Amino acid sequence: MIDFRKLLNPEQYDAATAGDGPLLVLAAAGTGKTRTLVHRVAYLVERGVPAERILLLTFTNRAAREMLNRARGLSGSAVASIWSGTFHSVCARFLRRWGGRLGYEPGFRILDEDDQKKLVGDIIKSSVADPRDFPKKDAVAKMISEAANERKPVGFIAARWQTKVAGVEPEAIAKIAETYTARKQELGAMDFDDLLTNGLRLLRESPEVCEMLQEHFLHVLVDEYQDTNGIQAEFSDLLAAKHRNILAVGDDFQCIYTWRGAQIENIMDFPKRWEGCRIVKLESNYRSVPSVLDVANVVMKDAPHQFEKTLRAHRGDMGEKPCLCKVYDAKAQANELFREIGRMRGLGYRYGDMAVLYRSHFQSIDVQMTLARMNVPFRITSGVGVFEQVHVKDTLSYLRLVVNPRDELSFARLVCLLPGVGEKGASKMWDRLGRTFDGSRKEDREALHGLLGAKAKPLWPPLAKCFECAADHLADNEIGEILEDFCDLFYEDHLRREWEEADAESRLEDIKELAVQIAGEGIGSEDGAGRRRLEAFLADVALLTNLDARRNDESDDKVTLSTVHQAKGMEWPVVLLPWLSEGMFPSGKAQEEGRIDEERRLFYVAVTRAKDRLFMFSPDVRRTPEGGVFPIAPSVFVREIPANLLSMRRVASAPDSFSSGFNRSGALGRNAGYGRGGSAAGDWRSGRRDVTRRW
Repeated sequence: MIDFRKLLNPEQYDAATAGDGPLLVLAAAGTGKTRTLVHRVAYLVERGVPAERILLLTFTNRAAREMLNRARGLSGSAVASIWSGTFHSVCARFLRRWGGRLGYEPGFRILDEDDQKKLVGDIIKSSVADPRDFPKKDAVAKMISEAANERKPVGFIAARWQTKVAGVEPEAIAKIAETYTARKQELGAMDFDDLLTNGLRLLRESPEVCEMLQEHFLHVLVDEYQDTNGIQAEFSDLLAAKHRNILAVGDDFQCIYTWRGAQIENIMDFPKRWEGCRIVKLESNYRSVPSVLDVANVVMKDAPHQFEKTLRAHRGDMGEKPCLCKVYDAKAQANELFREIGRMRGLGYRYGDMAVLYRSHFQSIDVQMTLARMNVPFRITSGVGVFEQVHVKDTLSYLRLVVNPRDELSFARLVCLLPGVGEKGASKMWDRLGRTFDGSRKEDREALHGLLGAKAKPLWPPLAKCFECAADHLADNEIGEILEDFCDLFYEDHLRREWEEADAESRLEDIKELAVQIAGEGIGSEDGAGRRRLEAFLADVALLTNLDARRNDESDDKVTLSTVHQAKGMEWPVVLLPWLSEGMFPSGKAQEEGRIDEERRLFYVAVTRAKDRLFMFSPDVRRTPEGGVFPIAPSVFVREIPANLLSMRRVASAPDSFSSGFNRSGALGRNAGYGRGGSAAGDWRSGRRDVTRRW
């Protein structure tokens, strides 16, 4: 017999040994959610519930395996026959057995992501007059997937994307989706989204199968319930409808994936959907020191639409107060972040014990460059460094060709962005141009225009305009203007054809940040400074890229660089949070769209990743691609934290035109002022005569 009282704290024990009926376990960050679920399984088996009549639904196969292995450690082979797996894998098991009722053979094929994209690509090629002027297969496949998960028409989702930029109506995307559905049926195949939608269809449209499964499963347990979408919530509700023994484990404070279909209403309305639902809160945190939890509690204290929870520290040592570090700009922030990493190393922490977490990927560029220069090993959770990304490589190719007309590789990459141009065609053009292309010369621009095919010719004039203006911008030391022209006149439309709106916007932010980096190169303003600044930056990039390649070793002792979204479920002894400033975290777009509640939850997730030490950085200004600055206020989330909970430090005084943002008591004012007449939004965009600014 397992002594559950000895193995669990009172809250965990209450949840793991609860009686029959619906149960909502609100597991706050670091409170032992997995431990509780595992002991719940062991308790049910020990109580006599046959393991094969327990269903455990998770979001990853890794989570399912971990829970099952830990349950075996408690109860031995008695739990071996439990039904555990992701929603997708459980639906696949159902459909293998009863999919014939929906017209599928038991051996139906499951299309993986590559299969799906290839099939969509083949349909586009065979049904669209000019596939090169149509959204790419990856984008169309993602629209189809979003429509399935959100249970909305594909045309509705397509209209939400920037398809009109490519001259494509949503109805055209919907026709591709219809053909895709028909082709899957001909092939007797399902993609991953079909597994969910057809799994739910099976329960809805086959009453006898639904009743049999409802009778079979005495207990349904759902992990990470705050991340469920509408299909997953209805699927688990239906399976548990007869015996009403459904246990949902999750944390509304950590619902941060609504942008990919998660519906916070599922967990918030769970007690309403299940009459007599009991709620157990896990609030004893085993991860973080009390000083970190004090900040986390303040973050969510007044958040609307929540189940109130207060994290209580199990660890006895108070720990150092989280540090709020005020810095002047991004470069000062990256330098101070590097110094803190070095200081933590001096205190005995490994590189692998530290993580830099940011709201958006472009916010890491300064950090990546600084750590690379200082030879600090780091890993990026996406696996792709800033200079390895496709859109950054495209942009750098343009810049290299601007300063070096004999750069064949950059020429080839750039012209291959035009429709109808491939590697062989680019090579032939290069030879016919005399193996050089000086975009500042009208003769070269016209010569290349004459070599392009009918599909590429219409897109060449705006790109030619970029090259024409680049020489003047270089002479005037206007590096930012070079990249703005490139994006405004040509590359933004290219991105919107290739990617969904949010992804395209993120990539544009990366390019803007590159311009900021170039503008910040420490070179004077005399004649020729612009060219030298750009050449120095490109040389630096080449060096850093080579250093990145050398760092691809097997060592685990590396600083982690990650977005907060990707860091959910992880923890580190030391966490560093840059860019806690208005417009950065929370993001400006989220503020405009009224999604501040989710940004608050995202900040909570970021704070609660820290076990021992938390460092927060708030710059006074953002630099512009033109080399100027505009003031920014500290993040609203930072301003809400009482000064007595933080160790506040100013690294370097700002110029006189900017105030520190601290009041006399040392607390951050809610409307910390900056400068003489400056605003947090800061209109830093220069007036331009003929180009609409989109940055």
